[in-house]
Amino acid sequence: MPGQSNAPDRACPATEAMVWVVDDDTSVREALSNLLRSEGMAARTFGSAEEMLAGGLPTVPTCIILDVQLRGLSGLDLQARLAPGDAPFSIVFISGHADVRMTATAMKAGALDFLAKPFTEEELLGAVHAALDKARARHQFARNAQALRERYATLSPREQQVMRLAAAGLLNKQIAATADISEATVKIHRANAMRKMQARTFAELVLLAQSMGLIEQGG
Repeated sequence: MPGQSNAPDRACPATEAMVWVVDDDTSVREALSNLLRSEGMAARTFGSAEEMLAGGLPTVPTCIILDVQLRGLSGLDLQARLAPGDAPFSIVFISGHADVRMTATAMKAGALDFLAKPFTEEELLGAVHAALDKARARHQFARNAQALRERYATLSPREQQVMRLAAAGLLNKQIAATADISEATVKIHRANAMRKMQARTFAELVLLAQSMGLIEQGG
């Protein structure tokens, strides 16, 4: 059946974005996947949380439409296991038996929306688009963070030390004393760090160091 296929729709390559539907009701999976594909979205369906977990986490921006009351592992339990962090997905819950406590739990844990059945196509599509926007932003953030880590790895140990100390606010002469090198050498290492990190200004280098967590609290 179309709603049971895990193949991405050709109109929306898997490298761009995906929508995963996790619901133990075959008719719901089929209806939602048909709607999504009619809107040009790539969709995969899963009949249980366990089935979804067996395939691994999404690697492209993904909206996960997740039923709360699944057989076996529940939707809320699955959400707790996913612990997205920087993973490129966002969750939209659906339920025919939602209550305030359930909704609050899901939203507090990071769900983007919680739709009570029956919902309109417009409500679902609006939530999906918002979830994909959030997933894309998270995906881009993770890619940027990875790029920064790769640039930082190209610095020599001494350049990394100078970058951390300079970003923490130490003056060149203080860095020189700490690292037991001359101020001239500090300037060379600092310039090299800026070049390799692609920082146009020292202020930008400080921001990069902060975003990477290189500056200790109180440093």
